[in-house]
Amino acid sequence: MDSPVPPRPSEPRPRHRDRHGRGMRGPVAPPQVPLSVSRADTFRDLVQDSVERLERRWPQLADVDFLVLDVPVAAEETVPLGSSLSATKGRPAQIVVYRRPVEIRTKSRDERALLVHEVVVEQVAELLGLSPESVDPRYGQD
Repeated sequence: MDSPVPPRPSEPRPRHRDRHGRGMRGPVAPPQVPLSVSRADTFRDLVQDSVERLERRWPQLADVDFLVLDVPVAAEETVPLGSSLSATKGRPAQIVVYRRPVEIRTKSRDERALLVHEVVVEQVAELLGLSPESVDPRYGQD
């Protein structure tokens, strides 16, 4: 007795776009809209803004590498928000800001921008051997 259902072909059928034939209509947001920018990119921009603000007053910061890492490498009792390394032979000075610890401690973008700037100022002050208030007179006032 023959089955009324035809056998399945061994090759896969071409996929249809979707049930109604429309498929994806395009990206949710165009690339120039802030919605499409990742949190890491936004954080990097905050650090860059802070560095540019300080470089106007301290031109020697042009020789310093500013890095953004997600989390600190070594697990310590207290989680640092940033770190600085002095220059050595063959390696420029580095200042690192840790994204996740800063994001966890802030609720809004404005708070995050203030905290990022404070962290950058503190690390620059440590690197230059100065007080944070002398690096940025508005430190701690915001």
